[in-house]
Amino acid sequence: MKNQRSNWRGCKDWIDFGTPLTTTSDEACKLYDAVLTQYVGWYDESSVGGIEASLDKMVAADPNFVMGHVIKNGLDLLGTGRTIELDPDFKKDIYSLEKTAEQQKVSPRERKHVSAVKLWAEGETSKACDVWEDILVDNPLDMLALKFAHDSYFYLAYHPQMRDGIARVMPYWKKSMPLYGYLLGMHAFGLEETNLYDRAEKTARMGLDINRHDAWATHAMAHVFEMGGRQNEGLQFMSATENDWNICGMIACHNYWHYALYNIEKGNYSDAVGFYDTQVGPLAAKSGAMLDMVDACSLLYRLQLEGVNVGDRYNDIQEVCRQHLDDHVLAFNDAHFMMSCLGSGDKLSTEKLLESMRSFVKNGKGYNCAITREVGLALCEALVAYDYGDYSKAVDLVSPVRYQVIEIGGSHAQRDIFNQFLIHCAMKSDAEEHNKLARQLLVERKCLKENSPLTDRLMAKAMVHHTG
Repeated sequence: MKNQRSNWRGCKDWIDFGTPLTTTSDEACKLYDAVLTQYVGWYDESSVGGIEASLDKMVAADPNFVMGHVIKNGLDLLGTGRTIELDPDFKKDIYSLEKTAEQQKVSPRERKHVSAVKLWAEGETSKACDVWEDILVDNPLDMLALKFAHDSYFYLAYHPQMRDGIARVMPYWKKSMPLYGYLLGMHAFGLEETNLYDRAEKTARMGLDINRHDAWATHAMAHVFEMGGRQNEGLQFMSATENDWNICGMIACHNYWHYALYNIEKGNYSDAVGFYDTQVGPLAAKSGAMLDMVDACSLLYRLQLEGVNVGDRYNDIQEVCRQHLDDHVLAFNDAHFMMSCLGSGDKLSTEKLLESMRSFVKNGKGYNCAITREVGLALCEALVAYDYGDYSKAVDLVSPVRYQVIEIGGSHAQRDIFNQFLIHCAMKSDAEEHNKLARQLLVERKCLKENSPLTDRLMAKAMVHHTG
């Protein structure tokens, strides 16, 4: 994708912008700008060799560049789920960054960035967001703090914060500023996740008018169509804009996942499987990024719930998931890893993941430990019970925490798989009260999204299988 800007910002440019960087290397500053721009835009800029090459060249230009290491380590945390508990090299990087910042006369803003990344690495994601928000009070033009907080809120399902964090800084930005347009896509997603669909669509379209390659604004539009039951519009929009957003490799897999969801909703299973085979599956296996991996697991599991035989498609993604069974970065991730373990028939990994989660609940710490204890473990145990045919047990595990599932993170559209899962469990249970619950959940679902062929199919099945 051709970069919208003709020049990257050097040392003086960052000073003039109001967010100076502690380094004397103009090259390091420019490459920092290149990395930040690619991260915000979810794409690889060929003129600088892509984001990975940009990171390497940035660190080489100034090995002691604190903000360079902040963005590098932060991207590792958000993208791959590395933890200091399980990765000694990463732990060394984090504490080396902290030491470097102490030795240099970095600004209070930069020192806070170091603190936030360390908190994230230690599992205190919510506290890290507090620090980024503190930065933005005095430095509303700090796009890295804004983007790190926004993405973290997405993972935590802090939907109002995701919306309001952008709204608070918008008055300080001007349309002429680099990266301004991306703020609209970010704000649109926060609006959508707080059910302000009309405003979300308007804001996303404004962002796309500025930059049709804004794949996060596209993503916000995909959510608007999904939540509004506007499958035909969603299919038309994704098809018409595909060549604008599929070049943004860091989010393309997720947007294809949305594209596939419209097809599942409409019962076009062969098309949904086609998106898995040509896009979601290969992209997830190649990238190893958490967002891509959970999308692959989710898509296959949704197809299975619809009665589609996915064959051995879990095997490739399970090769990647198997490496992360002890991570426990997000309960959301763990639940999707469990889908892969079960779908691939990997009983050893299934038991390993359960035992690892139980140990984490007992001995772990941090935000996700509490969420896993309250919700995540029950979800994974329910998935196992369902796989073993104990549908009644699965209902008893999930039903009490259904309103707490939001705490595991992700978007409303992503977590809908657990709503569908509970309905299937209740429909298949031998307990009459569970069958009644299934019908009530379907009525509830129809009320929330009237135009839903998937819900209509489930209601028809419920009527055939149960009476009364």
